[in-house]
Amino acid sequence: MKKIIYTILSFGLFFLQSCGDIDDEYTYEEWTEVNWSAVADSTTNSLIDRFWNTSGNYFNYGNDGTTIDFHYWPNAHAMDVLIDAYQRTNDTKYSAYFDKWHAGIKVKNGNTYKNDYVDDMEWNALTMLRIYDITKDVKYLDTAKELWGWIKDAWTEDAGGGITWCTNPNVLFTKNACSNGPAAIIGARMYNITNDQSDLEWAKKIYEWEKNTLVNRATGAISDHIVCETNEVKGVALTYNQGTYVGAAVELFGITGDRTYLNEAQKVTNYTISSLINTSNNILRDEGNGDNGLFKGIFIRYFLELIKVNELPDSYRNKYITFFNNNANVLWSSGVYKEDLLFGPAWDTAPVGITQLTSQASGCMMIEAKAAYERWETSQKQ
Repeated sequence: MKKIIYTILSFGLFFLQSCGDIDDEYTYEEWTEVNWSAVADSTTNSLIDRFWNTSGNYFNYGNDGTTIDFHYWPNAHAMDVLIDAYQRTNDTKYSAYFDKWHAGIKVKNGNTYKNDYVDDMEWNALTMLRIYDITKDVKYLDTAKELWGWIKDAWTEDAGGGITWCTNPNVLFTKNACSNGPAAIIGARMYNITNDQSDLEWAKKIYEWEKNTLVNRATGAISDHIVCETNEVKGVALTYNQGTYVGAAVELFGITGDRTYLNEAQKVTNYTISSLINTSNNILRDEGNGDNGLFKGIFIRYFLELIKVNELPDSYRNKYITFFNNNANVLWSSGVYKEDLLFGPAWDTAPVGITQLTSQASGCMMIEAKAAYERWETSQKQ
């Protein structure tokens, strides 16, 4: 296997200033150029080779071939990596998995796309919409619409509104950031396809509920959830919740042109890249194994969408690009087990031989995002 290696050349000083008047100073390493498209080819192919279940047509949870404890939602993010690769390369070896996965996860999920955990359905709905956008195959849109119907049904007026996290009555009744941020994105993207005003209204309503209930307006931190029986807002800020809120704000800004959404995206982003980090190297922090291993990659996906917004002030864009690039560089230099191209939950520490789909998909999302950014940057110079 060809390995792509780079070395530290020198140090450059960059200054970070958030819209919350936080003045962060950090010395970033500068790196030699890397062929990020080639790196993305290698890491995404590793995801397929080491996690794809050829008989069941879904992604295994472990790279050791384990199929136990099937998780519905990481499969959506693993497929998102293949979608990224297809959009980057137009290589049908990636799109060849679309139909297989669409059928395989339904069977593995009990012959239905419905799930008690509403956020799990949301991640898959977002992936279905992305595949539909590429293929225009109506079955993906139909599946997304079916999921969207179940998601909207999970809205209740408890705690002032919001999408329920889990519809199983034996699970604590909460409204979570992870079940509302992605739902707002779905509503906005569905509106872009259907031109159905009700989809846009849903997106706005869900976004406003999350903003008014879970977002700290002063800092940009987003709490994890509210307990409906007590109205207690609980849980620390997590990168994926920050990311989907940013993603929803970017989508709504694109539709409405309302600058408020862009300002709110900046506020939440600034909190994330100044507070949810490893201060020793200024990358997104290790949030743990299991589900948590996926969180950083989700933030990066929507962070890149914010970076590409034309109306984003250059001062913020430059700061964001510096942080974005640093995460990619540290991950590729220190956070990958090079023998098998495996990623772990910490982007500055390589796993030892075994890893989970969540962490692998998250690392691959960062690499594909970096390759996508390089293409976007080139297009801006033409």
